[in-house]
Amino acid sequence: MNILILEDEEPAVERLQKLVREVDPTATITKVLGTINSALDYFATAKQPDLILSDIQLADGLSFEIFKNVQLSCPVIFTTAYNQYALDAFKANGIDYLLKPIKKEELENALNKYKKLFEKKFDATALTVDYETILKAINGERKSYQKRIIVRFADIIKAVETDDVAYFFTHEKIDYLRTFSGLNYGIDFHLDELEEILNPEKFFRINRQFIINVKAIDKMFSVSKSRVKLTLTPNCEHETIVSTERSPEFKKWLAGK
Repeated sequence: MNILILEDEEPAVERLQKLVREVDPTATITKVLGTINSALDYFATAKQPDLILSDIQLADGLSFEIFKNVQLSCPVIFTTAYNQYALDAFKANGIDYLLKPIKKEELENALNKYKKLFEKKFDATALTVDYETILKAINGERKSYQKRIIVRFADIIKAVETDDVAYFFTHEKIDYLRTFSGLNYGIDFHLDELEEILNPEKFFRINRQFIINVKAIDKMFSVSKSRVKLTLTPNCEHETIVSTERSPEFKKWLAGK
């Protein structure tokens, strides 16, 4: 299997080459290119590889510009740190989509998918890739998340924007939200339900009692057993500690992974 790498960051190139060698020692990396222009020049004269591993953001623009101008006979596995490009990736011969930093297991799965689809001499014109299923797997079904929470106090009903919520919490078996302006409202949702409908890029459940907005974190302190103690804004009278079992995922969440 001959592989062409399109990547403009040297550390990423070195890591990708290393992972390819570990996953498939028989694979040959024929060329590494870092710009749209160099790729267009290459494809004008060179034989196409069996597979392309392509970053989406190259030094001089998006790699999609290459595939708009080159009639590819080979599939592409895209790599990027930005998952908003997923749909365009699959429209451009993409068979998989890997988010950086690329994990060895994910690359291995992608190469195995390539082999299953293309190395058994299937009729490529008759091959149908279920893009919808793949996209759902990659993007968590690209679900829409709750934008507002309906709250009631006395006879008044109010819609609170989720972006205005600093955190959700449970106290004495009643669920509440607290806004950044410091207002508390009782809610009809349980935290288990909220965990499913809130945007996971913004909200994280740190323990059984709290789901917090990343913007509500004021300070963090390390405590025993790898736990993290948080100071929230607005101030919370209850202890807010990330549980031991959630701490590893919490740190990934903070880093935007």
